[in-house]
Amino acid sequence: MTSFRVIHLIPVLFAAAAAWAAEDLNAIVLPAPDTAGGKPLMQVLKNRQSTREFSAEKLPLATLSNLLWAAWGINRPDSGKRTAPSASNHEEIDIYVATAGGLYVYEAKDHRLQPVLSADVRTQTGTQDYVGIAPLNLIYVADFAKMGSESQEDKIFYSACDTGFIAQNVYLFAASEGLATVVRGSIDRAALAIAMHLRPDQHITLAQTVGHPAK
Repeated sequence: MTSFRVIHLIPVLFAAAAAWAAEDLNAIVLPAPDTAGGKPLMQVLKNRQSTREFSAEKLPLATLSNLLWAAWGINRPDSGKRTAPSASNHEEIDIYVATAGGLYVYEAKDHRLQPVLSADVRTQTGTQDYVGIAPLNLIYVADFAKMGSESQEDKIFYSACDTGFIAQNVYLFAASEGLATVVRGSIDRAALAIAMHLRPDQHITLAQTVGHPAK
């Protein structure tokens, strides 16, 4: 009975720790995305590339709003469907947003950033030096609890595919806006998961750095 109670208390303890760590931050309500702008698709595909040199210049809030909507926002309000597909519509990927001011998670329904940590964890989102310089690091986290009765193998496979769809949306947005970005797999996932107060059924898939190119 004791073991049963401890196991079921784990999610509660994680939630309590995360709430305490974010107590100094407020939610950020993002401005409505501008869905009428951007460069033509074929030009964006031509310009898409990975960049590993970044400026420390912050991204404007409007740009961050457009970026997150392009990545994984709701493009069909009547159904709540997103800008990227997900297997069986599980929508299991959460985008965590690491900035100098703290760590947030993107809530597509309300198009806002929900605070997670008041600490700057950018340097923990990868092994490369530039992750601590760039203003923004996105951490893609698969929440296996949202994937129902799928096998563990399928959860890993489908969440990896779904992460790729979202990351490509970020690449295309960056190419359209003249921003620099690179998707990364070199992450100490165990250490970062602890820093982010993730639950055992939340799994970091990839991270992606975004910012202005170095001058």
